[in-house]
Amino acid sequence: MDIRFFDAHCHLQLDAYKEDREAIVEQMRARGIGAIVVGVDYQTSFAAVELAREHKHLYASIGLHPNHTDEVFDQARYRALVQDPNVVAVGECGLDFFRPEKLDESVKAAQKELFRAQMALAAEADKPLIIHARPSRGTFDAYDDLIALVREAQAAHGAAVRGDVHFFVGAPEQARELAALGFTISFTAVITFARDYDAAIRGVPLASILAETDAPYVAPASRRSARNDPLAVEEVAAKIADIRGEDPEEVRTALVANTRLLFSLPA
Repeated sequence: MDIRFFDAHCHLQLDAYKEDREAIVEQMRARGIGAIVVGVDYQTSFAAVELAREHKHLYASIGLHPNHTDEVFDQARYRALVQDPNVVAVGECGLDFFRPEKLDESVKAAQKELFRAQMALAAEADKPLIIHARPSRGTFDAYDDLIALVREAQAAHGAAVRGDVHFFVGAPEQARELAALGFTISFTAVITFARDYDAAIRGVPLASILAETDAPYVAPASRRSARNDPLAVEEVAAKIADIRGEDPEEVRTALVANTRLLFSLPA
């Protein structure tokens, strides 16, 4: 299969696709769209692996989302799952200071402990991370803490700590700092209707950017308020090229190459 686009982050295993999952997967295959199917807990991680086993253009990431600190991170179960050849990353993991009803130091400490455990697992398995970072309203606090934790983990584990910061909503300088630490930054279809992230997209090298959909969430401008799907990655890639003022075909090719390189995907 000739891969023309890669959706670096989607959730095709969720019930949102219960009725037409196979039809969408077939549309993706026909249009040359590969994808990383991302888990947010053990159940959805296992489902992502099962889906990736069935389709050669799909790959899996396994992890525990920072909003699930009430769930025990069972190292043994995740360690067994990460060995599956269809698993190419650890995550969705990271920091979310936006959703908790009461954000205090104990909540932040629990999220950081969970994130450290998953960074250690990723380093042990030599897999990149897929990182979720969402700051509290009106700030970029989660990104500041994320950068500090990544530096700490790289001091302990070296270059094995690498990955993608998905659905980036931070400041341009934070994007540049993460790129300097060897991380890619991925953008969703929100860039098709919001201009908040243009400076970040223009401010890092093209080699540090991935395209994603985070489907079923955040559909592009062409179908706002509808369920999203990985087919929208075509619009995301085109918009990245438009914002950067670069040739769409060169950008498309680079985004696919960036994804293959980070996740060690076969050519």
